[in-house]
Amino acid sequence: MPALMPTNHYATVSWLGVVPDRDAALASVSRQSLRLTFAGPEGEAHGGLTRAACSRVSAQYPAGTEIRNTRQLSVLSAEELAEIGAGMGLDGPLDPALVGATLVLSGLPDLTHLPPSSRLQGEGGATLVVDMENRPCTVPAPGIEVALPGKGRLFKPAAAARRGIVAWVEREGTLTLGERVRLHVPDQRAWRGA
Repeated sequence: MPALMPTNHYATVSWLGVVPDRDAALASVSRQSLRLTFAGPEGEAHGGLTRAACSRVSAQYPAGTEIRNTRQLSVLSAEELAEIGAGMGLDGPLDPALVGATLVLSGLPDLTHLPPSSRLQGEGGATLVVDMENRPCTVPAPGIEVALPGKGRLFKPAAAARRGIVAWVEREGTLTLGERVRLHVPDQRAWRGA
């Protein structure tokens, strides 16, 4: 029996984008398709095989330590973006470009809490490995504030437990709008450490 089990859960790629220059702005630029390499999406500023350690891994490494980049893509749920928008008092979902999204999927329940090491595999074979939940921070707030005056400070609390996941490329390929993606999960029980 394989250690990774294909599920009957599928999602549809409903939005794609890249952050071309994260020093200039966090906002993503939408795309019709994304070419994924082992270094991440082509044209994505968060790509690369390695990255500098940040506050998310401060208990493991000093800031700036070179580590494996498991945060090549920011994957969000269309349904959770709608919940974030409602929590911010918007008339519809929050625009994924405002939070630097790479990929938005529709139809996969509770995306933010997918088990780490799950796979998201496109119809053409491109495969992403789920690293972990992407907890909300204040970095998107200034861009949101420019686009939606008075709403920037509302993002972080509205996005709690809805911010999506970060992932890295396990198999190269291309993802396109409208493509179906299948969820594969590890075949193991949850950890019961004391």
